Formats: sequence, C-alpha cells, structure tokens
Amino acid sequence: MPDHFLVVKKSSLITVFIAITFICHAQKPQFGIFAGPQTSSAKYSIEGAEQPTEYKYGFQAGLSMKVPFESHLYFSPAAFYSLKGYKVQFNQYVYPPGLTVTDNNTTIHCFELAFLLQYDLSKQPDHFFIKLGPTLDFQLKGKEEFHLMNGDAVSQDMLYDFGAYGRYGANMLLHLGYETRSGLMIFGQYTHGLANINNADLGPSIKHRVYGISIGKYFNKKVK
Repeated sequence: MPDHFLVVKKSSLITVFIAITFICHAQKPQFGIFAGPQTSSAKYSIEGAEQPTEYKYGFQAGLSMKVPFESHLYFSPAAFYSLKGYKVQFNQYVYPPGLTVTDNNTTIHCFELAFLLQYDLSKQPDHFFIKLGPTLDFQLKGKEEFHLMNGDAVSQDMLYDFGAYGRYGANMLLHLGYETRSGLMIFGQYTHGLANINNADLGPSIKHRVYGISIGKYFNKKVK
C-alpha cells in the first residue's frame, strides 16, 4: 500500500477522533454496549462473473455512543468486534485462493469503527430509531478451508499482503431499532460492503454482506 495512502488514512482517523472528542465535550453523550448474533457472506465475483455463495454464522459485540445534535438527530459512533466470513463455490479460478481451488470457507475476525447518524422517530422516551453511516473495517486475522481439483483439503491462515487479501475495508451500515426509557435497545443491522477485501491484481472482487440482530444498553441515560 503506498506510503501517502497510509498517511492520508491515519490523518483522516486522527481528524475524526478529534471531532468526536470535541462533540463529546460540547454535549452530554450516552455510553452503551451491545452484542448479538449475525450471518455473513460476500458479494463474490471473478472478472464480473458472480460466484455462488452461502451465509455462515458469527456475532458482533462492542461499544456505542449517542451524542445529541439537534431535535431528533444524534451522532452515534461505535467500535466493535465482528466475526464474518463466507462460503463460495468457484466456476472460475483465480488467486487468491488459488488457480486449482474449487471452493472456499473463510472465517474472518474484524474490528470496525462506525460513524453513524441516528434519527429518533419520536420524542417519546420509548421510541423507534434509524442509524446509517460508513464504517472502516480492519481484517485482523482470517482462516480459509478449501478443496483442490485433485480432491485434497487445505486449511490455512489467510495471507494479508499487497498481492493477496487486504487488511482494510469500508462498508455502509444500517440499524433499525427500538430504544426504551431505561436505555435498553434492540436493533437489526445490515452491512453492505463497499470496498474489495482482495488486493491481488486480476483477483476476485470480495465485498462483505452481513445481517444481524443485537441488544444493548446505555448506562448513563436518565430515566424519565
């Protein structure tokens, strides 16, 4: 990855965190936790030809904030762990994972930073809400299990390199949920991968697709 890209990425993260810190000091944020199961797959294509995929089970867990802007609108950043992956059957063959590989079953440990806007659909203490915004996705570690054309089975760690899988991704994240006056919340979430997590030239296009449901709680919310 070019040095100037890393500098821009790090500078952008620093700017975002400074902005979050300023907002939090200016307002009175709520702090919470959340966790829940999810099912994940990928939009997987080779030279424009979509490959058959299946979903697999995982989960997410993390920390969230709710910072008032005005009226019904809030800034709601989050940092969370997400267990993702996908199963794919190949009708074309490229690297990664290999020119003689017929399928692949991956498990990917991810850390995400989400920069969401929340809109409460009511001013009532118990209300529905919508959250939407981008996330930065860091692929911490991955494992893949696949079969070769000769029938051999292979299990190995995913290789993260300029010519293999990529460490970084980007997504759009949508939450639809319900929050109670005591700070309890439940929400469904959908992650739509925007960035290809493959770095190899002429390799596949792999973009996350995740559905899940989580429960959580804001601990410092004033009960009305």
